[in-house]
Amino acid sequence: MKYRYVGLALAAAVILPVAAVPASVAGADDRPGAVLLPPLPVRLGKDSPCTEASKETATGAAWSQAALGLPRAQRISRGAEVSVAVVDTGVFSGAPSLAGRVTALDGAGEDCVGHGTFAAGLIAAAPERGSGISGVAPQAEIIALRATDDRGVPSPQLVAAGIREAADRGAQVIYVGHALRTGRAEITAAVAYATQHKALVVAPAAPDALPREEQGPNGEMPRGPYWPAAAPGVLSVVDFGPTGARQENAPSAYEPDLSAPGSSMVSVGPKGSGHYIGSGASLAAAGVAGAAALVRAYRPEMSAAEVSAQLRATTYPSDTPRLDPYAALSVVPEKGEPAPAQPAPAHLPAAADLGPRNRALAIAGVGLTVVLLIGGAAAVIPRGRARSWLPPGRQS
Repeated sequence: MKYRYVGLALAAAVILPVAAVPASVAGADDRPGAVLLPPLPVRLGKDSPCTEASKETATGAAWSQAALGLPRAQRISRGAEVSVAVVDTGVFSGAPSLAGRVTALDGAGEDCVGHGTFAAGLIAAAPERGSGISGVAPQAEIIALRATDDRGVPSPQLVAAGIREAADRGAQVIYVGHALRTGRAEITAAVAYATQHKALVVAPAAPDALPREEQGPNGEMPRGPYWPAAAPGVLSVVDFGPTGARQENAPSAYEPDLSAPGSSMVSVGPKGSGHYIGSGASLAAAGVAGAAALVRAYRPEMSAAEVSAQLRATTYPSDTPRLDPYAALSVVPEKGEPAPAQPAPAHLPAAADLGPRNRALAIAGVGLTVVLLIGGAAAVIPRGRARSWLPPGRQS
């Protein structure tokens, strides 16, 4: 099945119509109801203030919600009673669409940058009056842990510690919002620890952007590998946009497992109830984390590895297989994965004794023979008497 995508928006600020379907790049737009959403920053400059509250609200559903088939998927599961850890810049615990469902650890209830809150909204935001924007798993619980400084710069130590703390807190899905080129040993060990605690780790297969000092001589992005995406057991994700293609300037990904909507995404921010727009593999990974929460809520008997396999086995065919939450919930797992209980085999009764049946058939056969003989005699005897029992032609 293929979806038709409408529009593309990859500039710093993007015009969105009422339905929140990306329309055109930044510029004047005289269509009724069109709004200009502020961009989500990836990182803040050294002296930059924290991200301001958005004054704009996207009133309709985002293109990604239709592309993921969320109206159908959420009829089956909405992620209830599943905890998703967001290891990122923090999560604004006062966000109206996440109200009452954020547990912030070690000061992670404040988010100066906004990236963690934006990702948490993509994962679990509930729809608000006046807006159709919602997350993939709108009943999931969020555990917020900080993996960056207040500028949004991550470190391997903070990421590894966040993954371990999330596992200790019982998170069933752990979303990591950053891709690092260093920290292989400690992050891989943290992922192994999370796996032992039955948690599925989801991470971007490439960074949304890299500092200039980490780019190539001509500004190119190194291919990776990046961590934790490259660690065993991690579900690594790349992004695609409304046209079905990745951003032209997107960093190269290293052996991703899945692709999901990640360009021109609309979600909540670190203050207020307005919306922002952003693009990147980290945002695509947030959608996959939400889908994992849907599956874990619907199929709680599945292990983390089985949930990962189910998400990968039910994708749309593409260069990088595309996430399909509805199929992940509705398609029976492949051989080797958990399968629905099979009905008990039918047991036929033992064969009955054929002796009485055979005797009855023999008696019936004898009776039929007698009837035929009597019938034949009834037809022959009168004729014989009429000829005085002489052969035909000798009668006198």
